[in-house]
Amino acid sequence: MLFPPEEIKLNIKEGDISYYPKVFNETEAFKYFNTILKETNWNQDNITVYGKTYPQPRLTALFANNQKPYSYSNITMYPESFSKTLLKIKHRIETIAHEEFTTCLANLYRHGLDSNGWHSDNEKELGRNPIIASVSFGEERTFSLKHKNNKNLKHKLVLEHGSLLIMKGETQNNWLHQIAKTKRKIKPRINLTFRIIK
Repeated sequence: MLFPPEEIKLNIKEGDISYYPKVFNETEAFKYFNTILKETNWNQDNITVYGKTYPQPRLTALFANNQKPYSYSNITMYPESFSKTLLKIKHRIETIAHEEFTTCLANLYRHGLDSNGWHSDNEKELGRNPIIASVSFGEERTFSLKHKNNKNLKHKLVLEHGSLLIMKGETQNNWLHQIAKTKRKIKPRINLTFRIIK
């Protein structure tokens, strides 16, 4: 990148979120979407929420430069090695975030009924005040936020094709986020969430 990407700082209380709309140009983003879609061994795990178990409403895969597993909602994932494609994306993201990420949780939202319910990325493996760098390729989806202790504090953002969202600081301690279901006929989206697990 010759120039640093445009940064949009979200005005949220007790959190730190930046959005970069065009980290990858359209040609790059489509190339990465198609390559990752074909190369990835996608899985659909069963997820347990509030004591009920059902198929997770999206497909996932885990990659890392170490052997550290990642656990959430009674799922434990074991990583594959980063592909050359993912390493290129990881390097681009690291130059913006000024962090070195060890792990990537990939999500494939196949259609509008695939989703991710309200949650925080606050698992113990991630440490205190984790940084999460989230890349979007494919269909735009709405990213919703709500404060854990103040129901009046909410925020919505459309995650565009080729964009990057970085959450850090106290965000995971104070905010929940989700990708809600939609009945609209929409195309697939791939989301790469880079994180640090030591």
